[in-house]
Amino acid sequence: MAVAAHVSRLFGEEAEHFDRDRAGLVPHLHALYEVAVNLAARGQGPASRILDLGAGTGLFSGELATHLPDASIDLLDASSEMLDVAGRALDLYAVKHTRIERDLRDALPSGPYDIVVSSLAIHHLPEAEQAELYRRVCTVLRPGGVFVHAEQVAAAEPDLDTLYAEIWLREVREARTPERSIDKARERMTYDRPVPVATHLAWLKEAGFHSADCFYKRFRFAVLAAWR
Repeated sequence: MAVAAHVSRLFGEEAEHFDRDRAGLVPHLHALYEVAVNLAARGQGPASRILDLGAGTGLFSGELATHLPDASIDLLDASSEMLDVAGRALDLYAVKHTRIERDLRDALPSGPYDIVVSSLAIHHLPEAEQAELYRRVCTVLRPGGVFVHAEQVAAAEPDLDTLYAEIWLREVREARTPERSIDKARERMTYDRPVPVATHLAWLKEAGFHSADCFYKRFRFAVLAAWR
């Protein structure tokens, strides 16, 4: 819990300018979210009930709100500072939303949800807790509901993680991301526990999802989706 609290504090300190920095720290961020949002909104009614895990500044939920303006969105995050930013963003979309200050290890809201989403958050948990969270996500989804996970992933082979890191650093510097932002990101990354796509897909199957796949991957960033 001490590590989780520290990570939450690190993100809370960056809340007010987190989205500005994220565009420089996640190469091809628009493509990542475009795939994730399209998967989440596919086949959903306008009044869908949505849970955003590790909602951060509400970027994923805000994009979903443009597709599902009558949705009801629960924003769950351990950082009150992040939730404040997310709440203001969702107010601009005039979409119904509730802020839930809660750790990803804690019990999830009961649901049932039509959509559960998460972006760049679950990899902060230890591996066993990531797998366990997938099981809990499955239980709060309605039958036929979808879980969309935009995530930082590890390479299929450990020696390729060095290549991933080299490419990431080159691309963020080519994007003229400030070195201060890069240093902060590297500090946060020391707490990350990313796993390969194949591990995610195995966990989703074990959690009870009937179908799952990776729909986007570019080096260390991927979008997975699974249906209950």
